[in-house]
Formats: sequence, C-alpha cells, structure tokens
Amino acid sequence: MNDILLKIEDLHASVGDKEILKGINLEIRQGEIHAVMGPNGAGKSTLSAVLAGKPQFQVTSGKITFMGEDLLAMSPEQRSWAGIFLSFQYPVEIPGVSITNFMKTAVNCRREAQGLEPMKAGEFLKLMNEKMNFVKMKTEFAKRDVNVGFSGGEKKRNEIFQMAMLDPVLSILDETDSGLDVDALRIVASGVNALHTPQKASIVITHYQRLLEYIVPDVVHILKDGKIIKTAGRELVAQIEEKGYESFSNE
Repeated sequence: MNDILLKIEDLHASVGDKEILKGINLEIRQGEIHAVMGPNGAGKSTLSAVLAGKPQFQVTSGKITFMGEDLLAMSPEQRSWAGIFLSFQYPVEIPGVSITNFMKTAVNCRREAQGLEPMKAGEFLKLMNEKMNFVKMKTEFAKRDVNVGFSGGEKKRNEIFQMAMLDPVLSILDETDSGLDVDALRIVASGVNALHTPQKASIVITHYQRLLEYIVPDVVHILKDGKIIKTAGRELVAQIEEKGYESFSNE
C-alpha cells in the first residue's frame, strides 16, 4: 500500500507578478510530522496557503497530489472535505456567527461530502463538549462569536478545537506558536500530539525551536528564498538554533 499522503513536485507559485515559491519538492507519508522552518519572507505561509487553496496565490507550475488525487484541481472546500486542515497564523474574527453554528455547519458539510447524514443535535453537542474539554476550552465559549474578543492564546486554542472536531488527515499549522505564552503553547501542542495517529500527518510551520520541543518532528526542512535548501532529521532544529538560517545555503 502506498503510504504517501502528500507529494509536491517542482511547485512554483506567485502573488501578482512576484514569484514566492521557486521549485518546492516535498513528500509526506502517513504518520509523519514535518517541520518547515525559515526566515521571514521565505515562503512558508505561502506554501500553507497554496495547499489550502487560497485564491490570491497563483500556482504557475508544478504538481501537488493528495491521497492520489490532484490537489490543484480541488476547490478549498473540497480540500477540507478530503481531510486537509489549516490552522491560521492570524485567526480571523467572524462577528454574528457563534462557534456552535460555525462548527455544526463545517462538520455537516464534510459529512454531506462523504455521503453521511447530518449529525443529530444531541450527538453534535456531546462531541463539541468532549473536544472543548480536550483542549481545555471553557464550554461557554460555544455561545460566543468566532474569535470575537478572544485573546491570542484563546484564538489558537479555538483552532486546535476546530481541528479536533474535523479530524483531518493532514494538519497544517501555520506559526501556531506565534504570540503564545508557555502554558497556552503546551495546551495547543498536547492537543496536536493527542490527535496525531499513524494514519495522519502534520506540517508544522515555525520560526523557532520552542514549539518543536513539544511537537517533535520526524523531518525538518529549511525553506529559504522560495526553495527547500536542506532536509534532515530533528537534529537540524538544534543546528538552526545554534547557527541561524544564514549559515545554510542552497545545496
């Protein structure tokens, strides 16, 4: 059985007339956690946006295959239904939409795409309470509008709660550690680790070593100037911390 979940081949992508990704090659297998590290402007968030299907990012060449299917032919909704989840670096506020209604719509849209019946109200609320407890999120947050008035840590915790509810095959965490204190970081990381299984995979995008002390990667990539310039095991994290990104050049 082929255990490759995601395969990226010679991916080039632009915003407007500016090329950001300049030939990305990446292969992720079931059960793997990949860390993508690099300086500001390297293309890390662009890579996550392209995988999620954000329309302002234009793929100019290359291929992305997810579970054997052409990812670039899928809409953002279809990518979500297929099992891709993106945790945003800056989660948006959605006034007028409660977390309960937001999640109920998301969960049932995915169920419909899978040919399943909508989840019954009692079953849904039981699942929601279970997952909120899982990420140590107060249940009264269920009635609040999505991210409105939330602290930075609460917004990131809400992202992991959404991830727990949707149970994705591939999770992409785009600088989830940004703005988190140590306690919030531990809660977020423990949630990510608890949701991980041998059938799933994660991409953790970060600048710093701190998050990777809690979510331990199998493979580490350095992304610099739109290209992956080095790939190694978790020992690469310590090398980056010691030497900085400038010590690494294209291989």
